[in-house]
Amino acid sequence: MRAMTTTNDSFSAFTRLDTQSGPLGIYQLSALRSLNPDFDRLPFSIRVLLESLLRNCDGFIVTEDDVRRLATWNAQAPAQVELPFMPSRVILQDFTGVPVLVDIAAMRAAVARLGGDPQQINPLVPVDLVIDHSVQVDFAGTADSLARNVQLEYQRNRERYTFMRWGQKSVRNFRVVPPATGIVHQVNLEYLAQGVLTRVRDRDGELLAFPDTVVGTDSHTTMINGLGVLGWGVGGIEAEAVMLGQPLFMLTPQVIGCRLTGTLPAGVTATDLTLTITQLLRKKGVVDKFVEFYGPGVSALSLFDRATIANMAPEYGATCGFFPFDQVTLDYLRTTNRPAEVIDRCERYYKAQGLWRTDDMADPIFTDTVELDLSTVEPSLAGPKRPQDRVPLHAMQSSFRKALAAPVKEQGFGIAAADQGKTVATQLPSGTSASLGHGAVLIAAITSCTNTSNASVLIAAGLLAKKAVAAGLAVSPHVKTSLAPGSRVVTEYLTRSGLLPYLEQLGFHVVGYGCTTCIGNSGPLAPEIEQAVTQQGLVAAAVLSGNRNFEGRIHSAIKANYLASPPLVVAYALAGTVDRDLSREPVGHSTAGQPVYLKDIWPTAAEVEAIVSSVITPAMFQASYGSVFDGGADWKAIAGNDEGDLYSFDDTSTYIQEPPFFQTMGRTPDAIRPIVSARVLALLSDSVTTDHISPAGDIPEKGPAGEYLRGSGIRKVDFNSFGARRGNDRVMVRGTFANIRLKNQLVPGVEGGVTTHLPSGERMSIYDASVRYQQDQVPLIILAGKEYGTGSSRDWAAKGTLLLGVRAVIAESFERIHRANLVGMGVLPLVFTDGQNAEKLGLTGRETYHIEMPTELLPRQPITVTAEREDGSRLHFTARSRLDTPVDVRYYQNGGILHTVLRDLLTKSAKS
Repeated sequence: MRAMTTTNDSFSAFTRLDTQSGPLGIYQLSALRSLNPDFDRLPFSIRVLLESLLRNCDGFIVTEDDVRRLATWNAQAPAQVELPFMPSRVILQDFTGVPVLVDIAAMRAAVARLGGDPQQINPLVPVDLVIDHSVQVDFAGTADSLARNVQLEYQRNRERYTFMRWGQKSVRNFRVVPPATGIVHQVNLEYLAQGVLTRVRDRDGELLAFPDTVVGTDSHTTMINGLGVLGWGVGGIEAEAVMLGQPLFMLTPQVIGCRLTGTLPAGVTATDLTLTITQLLRKKGVVDKFVEFYGPGVSALSLFDRATIANMAPEYGATCGFFPFDQVTLDYLRTTNRPAEVIDRCERYYKAQGLWRTDDMADPIFTDTVELDLSTVEPSLAGPKRPQDRVPLHAMQSSFRKALAAPVKEQGFGIAAADQGKTVATQLPSGTSASLGHGAVLIAAITSCTNTSNASVLIAAGLLAKKAVAAGLAVSPHVKTSLAPGSRVVTEYLTRSGLLPYLEQLGFHVVGYGCTTCIGNSGPLAPEIEQAVTQQGLVAAAVLSGNRNFEGRIHSAIKANYLASPPLVVAYALAGTVDRDLSREPVGHSTAGQPVYLKDIWPTAAEVEAIVSSVITPAMFQASYGSVFDGGADWKAIAGNDEGDLYSFDDTSTYIQEPPFFQTMGRTPDAIRPIVSARVLALLSDSVTTDHISPAGDIPEKGPAGEYLRGSGIRKVDFNSFGARRGNDRVMVRGTFANIRLKNQLVPGVEGGVTTHLPSGERMSIYDASVRYQQDQVPLIILAGKEYGTGSSRDWAAKGTLLLGVRAVIAESFERIHRANLVGMGVLPLVFTDGQNAEKLGLTGRETYHIEMPTELLPRQPITVTAEREDGSRLHFTARSRLDTPVDVRYYQNGGILHTVLRDLLTKSAKS
């Protein structure tokens, strides 16, 4: 390599790297070594961020001071300044991707209205949209389940898919992976991620190489960190800004080192390890921090296992869980059929940049550390309501019984002692009868990229099924079983190994290639079963190999949800209940009446490894991904003819509508004004998730969204899901804060999306109340507790909040992504100060609120709030603005990120 100075090479860092396919330009990190005596012990994740700053240093978006600050990163006290990160690419799934594309179409329309060129609105970085969130498990347990579910998927989503075809044809730098291909994060892991990317330099046409980094509109984008690709989930609005060339501003992260030692004991899976790490890191406290794994135990983990751990970073609260690039990473790229030039480029680049991990190098210096001996991990599940609540397998029965009796506020179900042994006899569709009690497993789903990307646990599930069939075990007909692989590669290796038929004999037929049960697309239960459970108040259970189990998420009739490895999912399907100790009691009985224990059918590590190493080949990945963007006959048949720059919105559509965000936007923003005489729309407690806020899952017929669809001539059978209708703000705003488990303290003792309208005192839906308030020009606020907005990176949790007329949210604390999304939509996030909260301040939610706005708005500024009680008395308290950076302030002043981008583009166009 030889140095070459360029016009923006302030640190003389530009060099050339020789590769098999020719020389590549790089910005070498070692040019910064003189700035920090401990430079070579910076965490790898910090070095990746630093490369982005170094490469993009232009004195405007990224300054030399930005580079110097990060190069001298202080582990114990990272500088609390904004970091302008420029991710290399963006990845979307269709639930969140469609509203992104709708916003692009709406922005094009707005630019045209304001006299600009719509073609200004195109992604400036590569964008991939993977259609994986629309398939539902309407049919399961039969050989034709996949075909029937796919047929229904296309029927329900033809209009959405036509719109996405428009995007693929009309929007540059935008690719679409068609339905029935796989789950977004698994497709990213197995195909889209390249380790090192290249682009043509602006001035001389030379190819420039740089690390693959990514942000995505799904919180589990973090899975790609298992491949050494730094990435995490952001809101749709942040993703759109990145797509349009804006930096992702973030505070300089703290990095927590998680040191792994030892090896996993026999009988323990990667899922058990991941649930253990989730519990460990939640207890440690890593919210808004990077986690980086190091230590000798890292080399003992396969890439599959690393990806499973990285996937659940949102569950342990971290921005990401990063595994540096090493030989295991490179071997996985070979296994998954990445091109030879990509593999060569990755090896040469990461070694040249000091980004290649080895066991003998000095440990990085971290903000803090935590350690886990892998040999101490034991078989586990997590639940029944939160992914961090790990339950050892041997304690599962006692844990469930404890939760059954515990009060709801203690994550329990509040079932009285006299009712805990209740059973209900019900007739099943098969003609047989079943006796259901608390803990009856109604859904057993091998689902989610968390585990279906991991060949070891999938093979283990197949081997357990094989042994169970040989032992004469069967799944009770009250259990809805499903297998939803994250890619077609999974089906291929289960077929080649001869294990798929055994899973099918137990009812685990392939139902679709996409996110299903894990995101609430579990489909219907048998009406007889659902009626028995809901009418009799049974606490039924679901066991799934997913990453989220918040109450109400998996199925509205199922209250207890447990995360488990795929083989344990099969085991609990066989047992038919979580109210059994599978470490001591039989899983079931053979046809001869003999007890069969879990240890009798559990596969050994050697059995699993023998199949993994023999059946998984690069050719499988070539066959599955060779024409991944083409789609099958169904996809090609729905190709739209609308290829113009502007999308023709149809006002009668119930799927795609032009949102109101930009329809009245001017070239300059209005001045910021105080929020005066606001009312509380909802008074909420701790741990309100985006599942509570954002519309998700099935659209209930009796509710504002269902009433709107019925009024538009849509039959209940054609409602589809909220996720499928995210492109229609008229549906989504009606489903915001409509979760059946929402507990609004303005209506104590009532669950669901209802509130008390004030001052009338009338009880009504949150949507109807918001309409009435907006008609009366009354601004609204939300009062909340700790961890407000925890959960998936759902931009509609912020968009819906805005469209309901909410101007500010005052909480004890916010989840990272949701806070950013609120800012991105122009909603003011505020936090109580000095340990206060609504309860301590005596706030009932019936007050009228006045929020002062300083003339000069600054980051994290104290804001005075006045609550005027019904008797006329007033309470003054101070809240702190969570506009964390000057950029946040600018976004808020403009009414959001996209308004800022649009105005900047129009200004730039006017000057040019």
